[in-house]
Order: sequence, then structure tokens, then C-alpha cells
Amino acid sequence: MLASWLLVWFNLSSMKAEIHPKFEACVMTCACGATYNTRSTKAQVRLGICASCHPFFTGTQKLVDTAGRVEKFRRRFDATTAAPKAKKRS
Repeated sequence: MLASWLLVWFNLSSMKAEIHPKFEACVMTCACGATYNTRSTKAQVRLGICASCHPFFTGTQKLVDTAGRVEKFRRRFDATTAAPKAKKRS
């Protein structure tokens, strides 16, 4: 009883008309091909990663070519010589 009186008193019983975006059915599509039906202010949402393909949820890990990157870095900078160390001034 008291709660309904407060809603009426502070005009909290309904949202203001025509200021809120339209909340409609939405299809979320992941890069892996999984689709999810939900509701959003947008008609379509494209995801880069979802629970179906994220390594944390699937328990699998996609291998990234980190060894190739390290080798490329070493080839690039092995040819250069290190700068001479500066002498400390006393």
C-alpha cells in the first residue's frame, strides 16, 4: 500500500513516452557462425567471439604463432649492434 502511494506521489509508475529507443527482437551472430536470439535496441548485432568459441568456455586453445613472431624479431634486430654503454660521470 505504502509502496504504491510512493510510486504515484513521485510519478514513478511509468516511463516517459517517446524518449526511449525501441526495444525489439534481435539476432546476435558470432564470427564462428553461432546465432543467439535476444532483445536489443539494434536489429542485428555481430560478435567477434562468443561463449561457443571462446577458449575459456570451450576448454580449447587456439595456437598463435608466437614462435614465428619471436624469430622474426630476432632476425630483424640480431643484425644491429648494441649501443655502447655511457660512462658514469663522477
